[in-house]
Amino acid sequence: MTDIRDPELPGLLLRTERDALIPLLRARPDDDFALRTACPGWTVRHVLAHCSAALIRVVEGRVEAGGFTPEENDRDIAERADLSHQQIVDELERGMTEAGPVIAAAAHRWYDGIALGEWVHAGDVREALGVPGAYEGEGLAPALALLAGLTRVRKAQPLLARLDGHDAPLVLGADSPEPAVYTGSAATLIRLVAGRPLTGTRYELSGAREADLLFFG
Repeated sequence: MTDIRDPELPGLLLRTERDALIPLLRARPDDDFALRTACPGWTVRHVLAHCSAALIRVVEGRVEAGGFTPEENDRDIAERADLSHQQIVDELERGMTEAGPVIAAAAHRWYDGIALGEWVHAGDVREALGVPGAYEGEGLAPALALLAGLTRVRKAQPLLARLDGHDAPLVLGADSPEPAVYTGSAATLIRLVAGRPLTGTRYELSGAREADLLFFG
């Protein structure tokens, strides 16, 4: 299957998520930023600091393919220790606004994964805050399109995803005459590929193990 990259898709995803997430964060009390998330060892504040740092590094041209190691992530978070919660939110808003054109101009798809990762982390934050719709919302359609393109380019586990409420199946991963088959919600599929908790979900998977679908964490 030939994959055609839409360079505007990452920016669309980031702006869509910005418009949903930033007002939510500005309305939360300070105590909520200390809530634990699905990311081991990270609170809501840690996740947001990581997300804002990643996007600012993209905007300022300070990131290379293969970056964002655990050590770099810890450093980015530590560098923001003196910022208030709302200053981190301000930085995140700037990154979500300005990173899209930079990613669109990139010569490879590696940067697309940054946009998708930001959206998944926004779902982590929603879940920690107890807000319905983690890994769903207005950004779901562009997120699924980015996921499909990235998994094909990286020749991930071939998967035919039959998503609830979607007429056409979503094709992920390398070309294969006999892909694994997933049946369930799109949000649960995101949890599977991102290694997020599956408690309370319901789905069917044949031809692969859950671990085979892990695409990024």
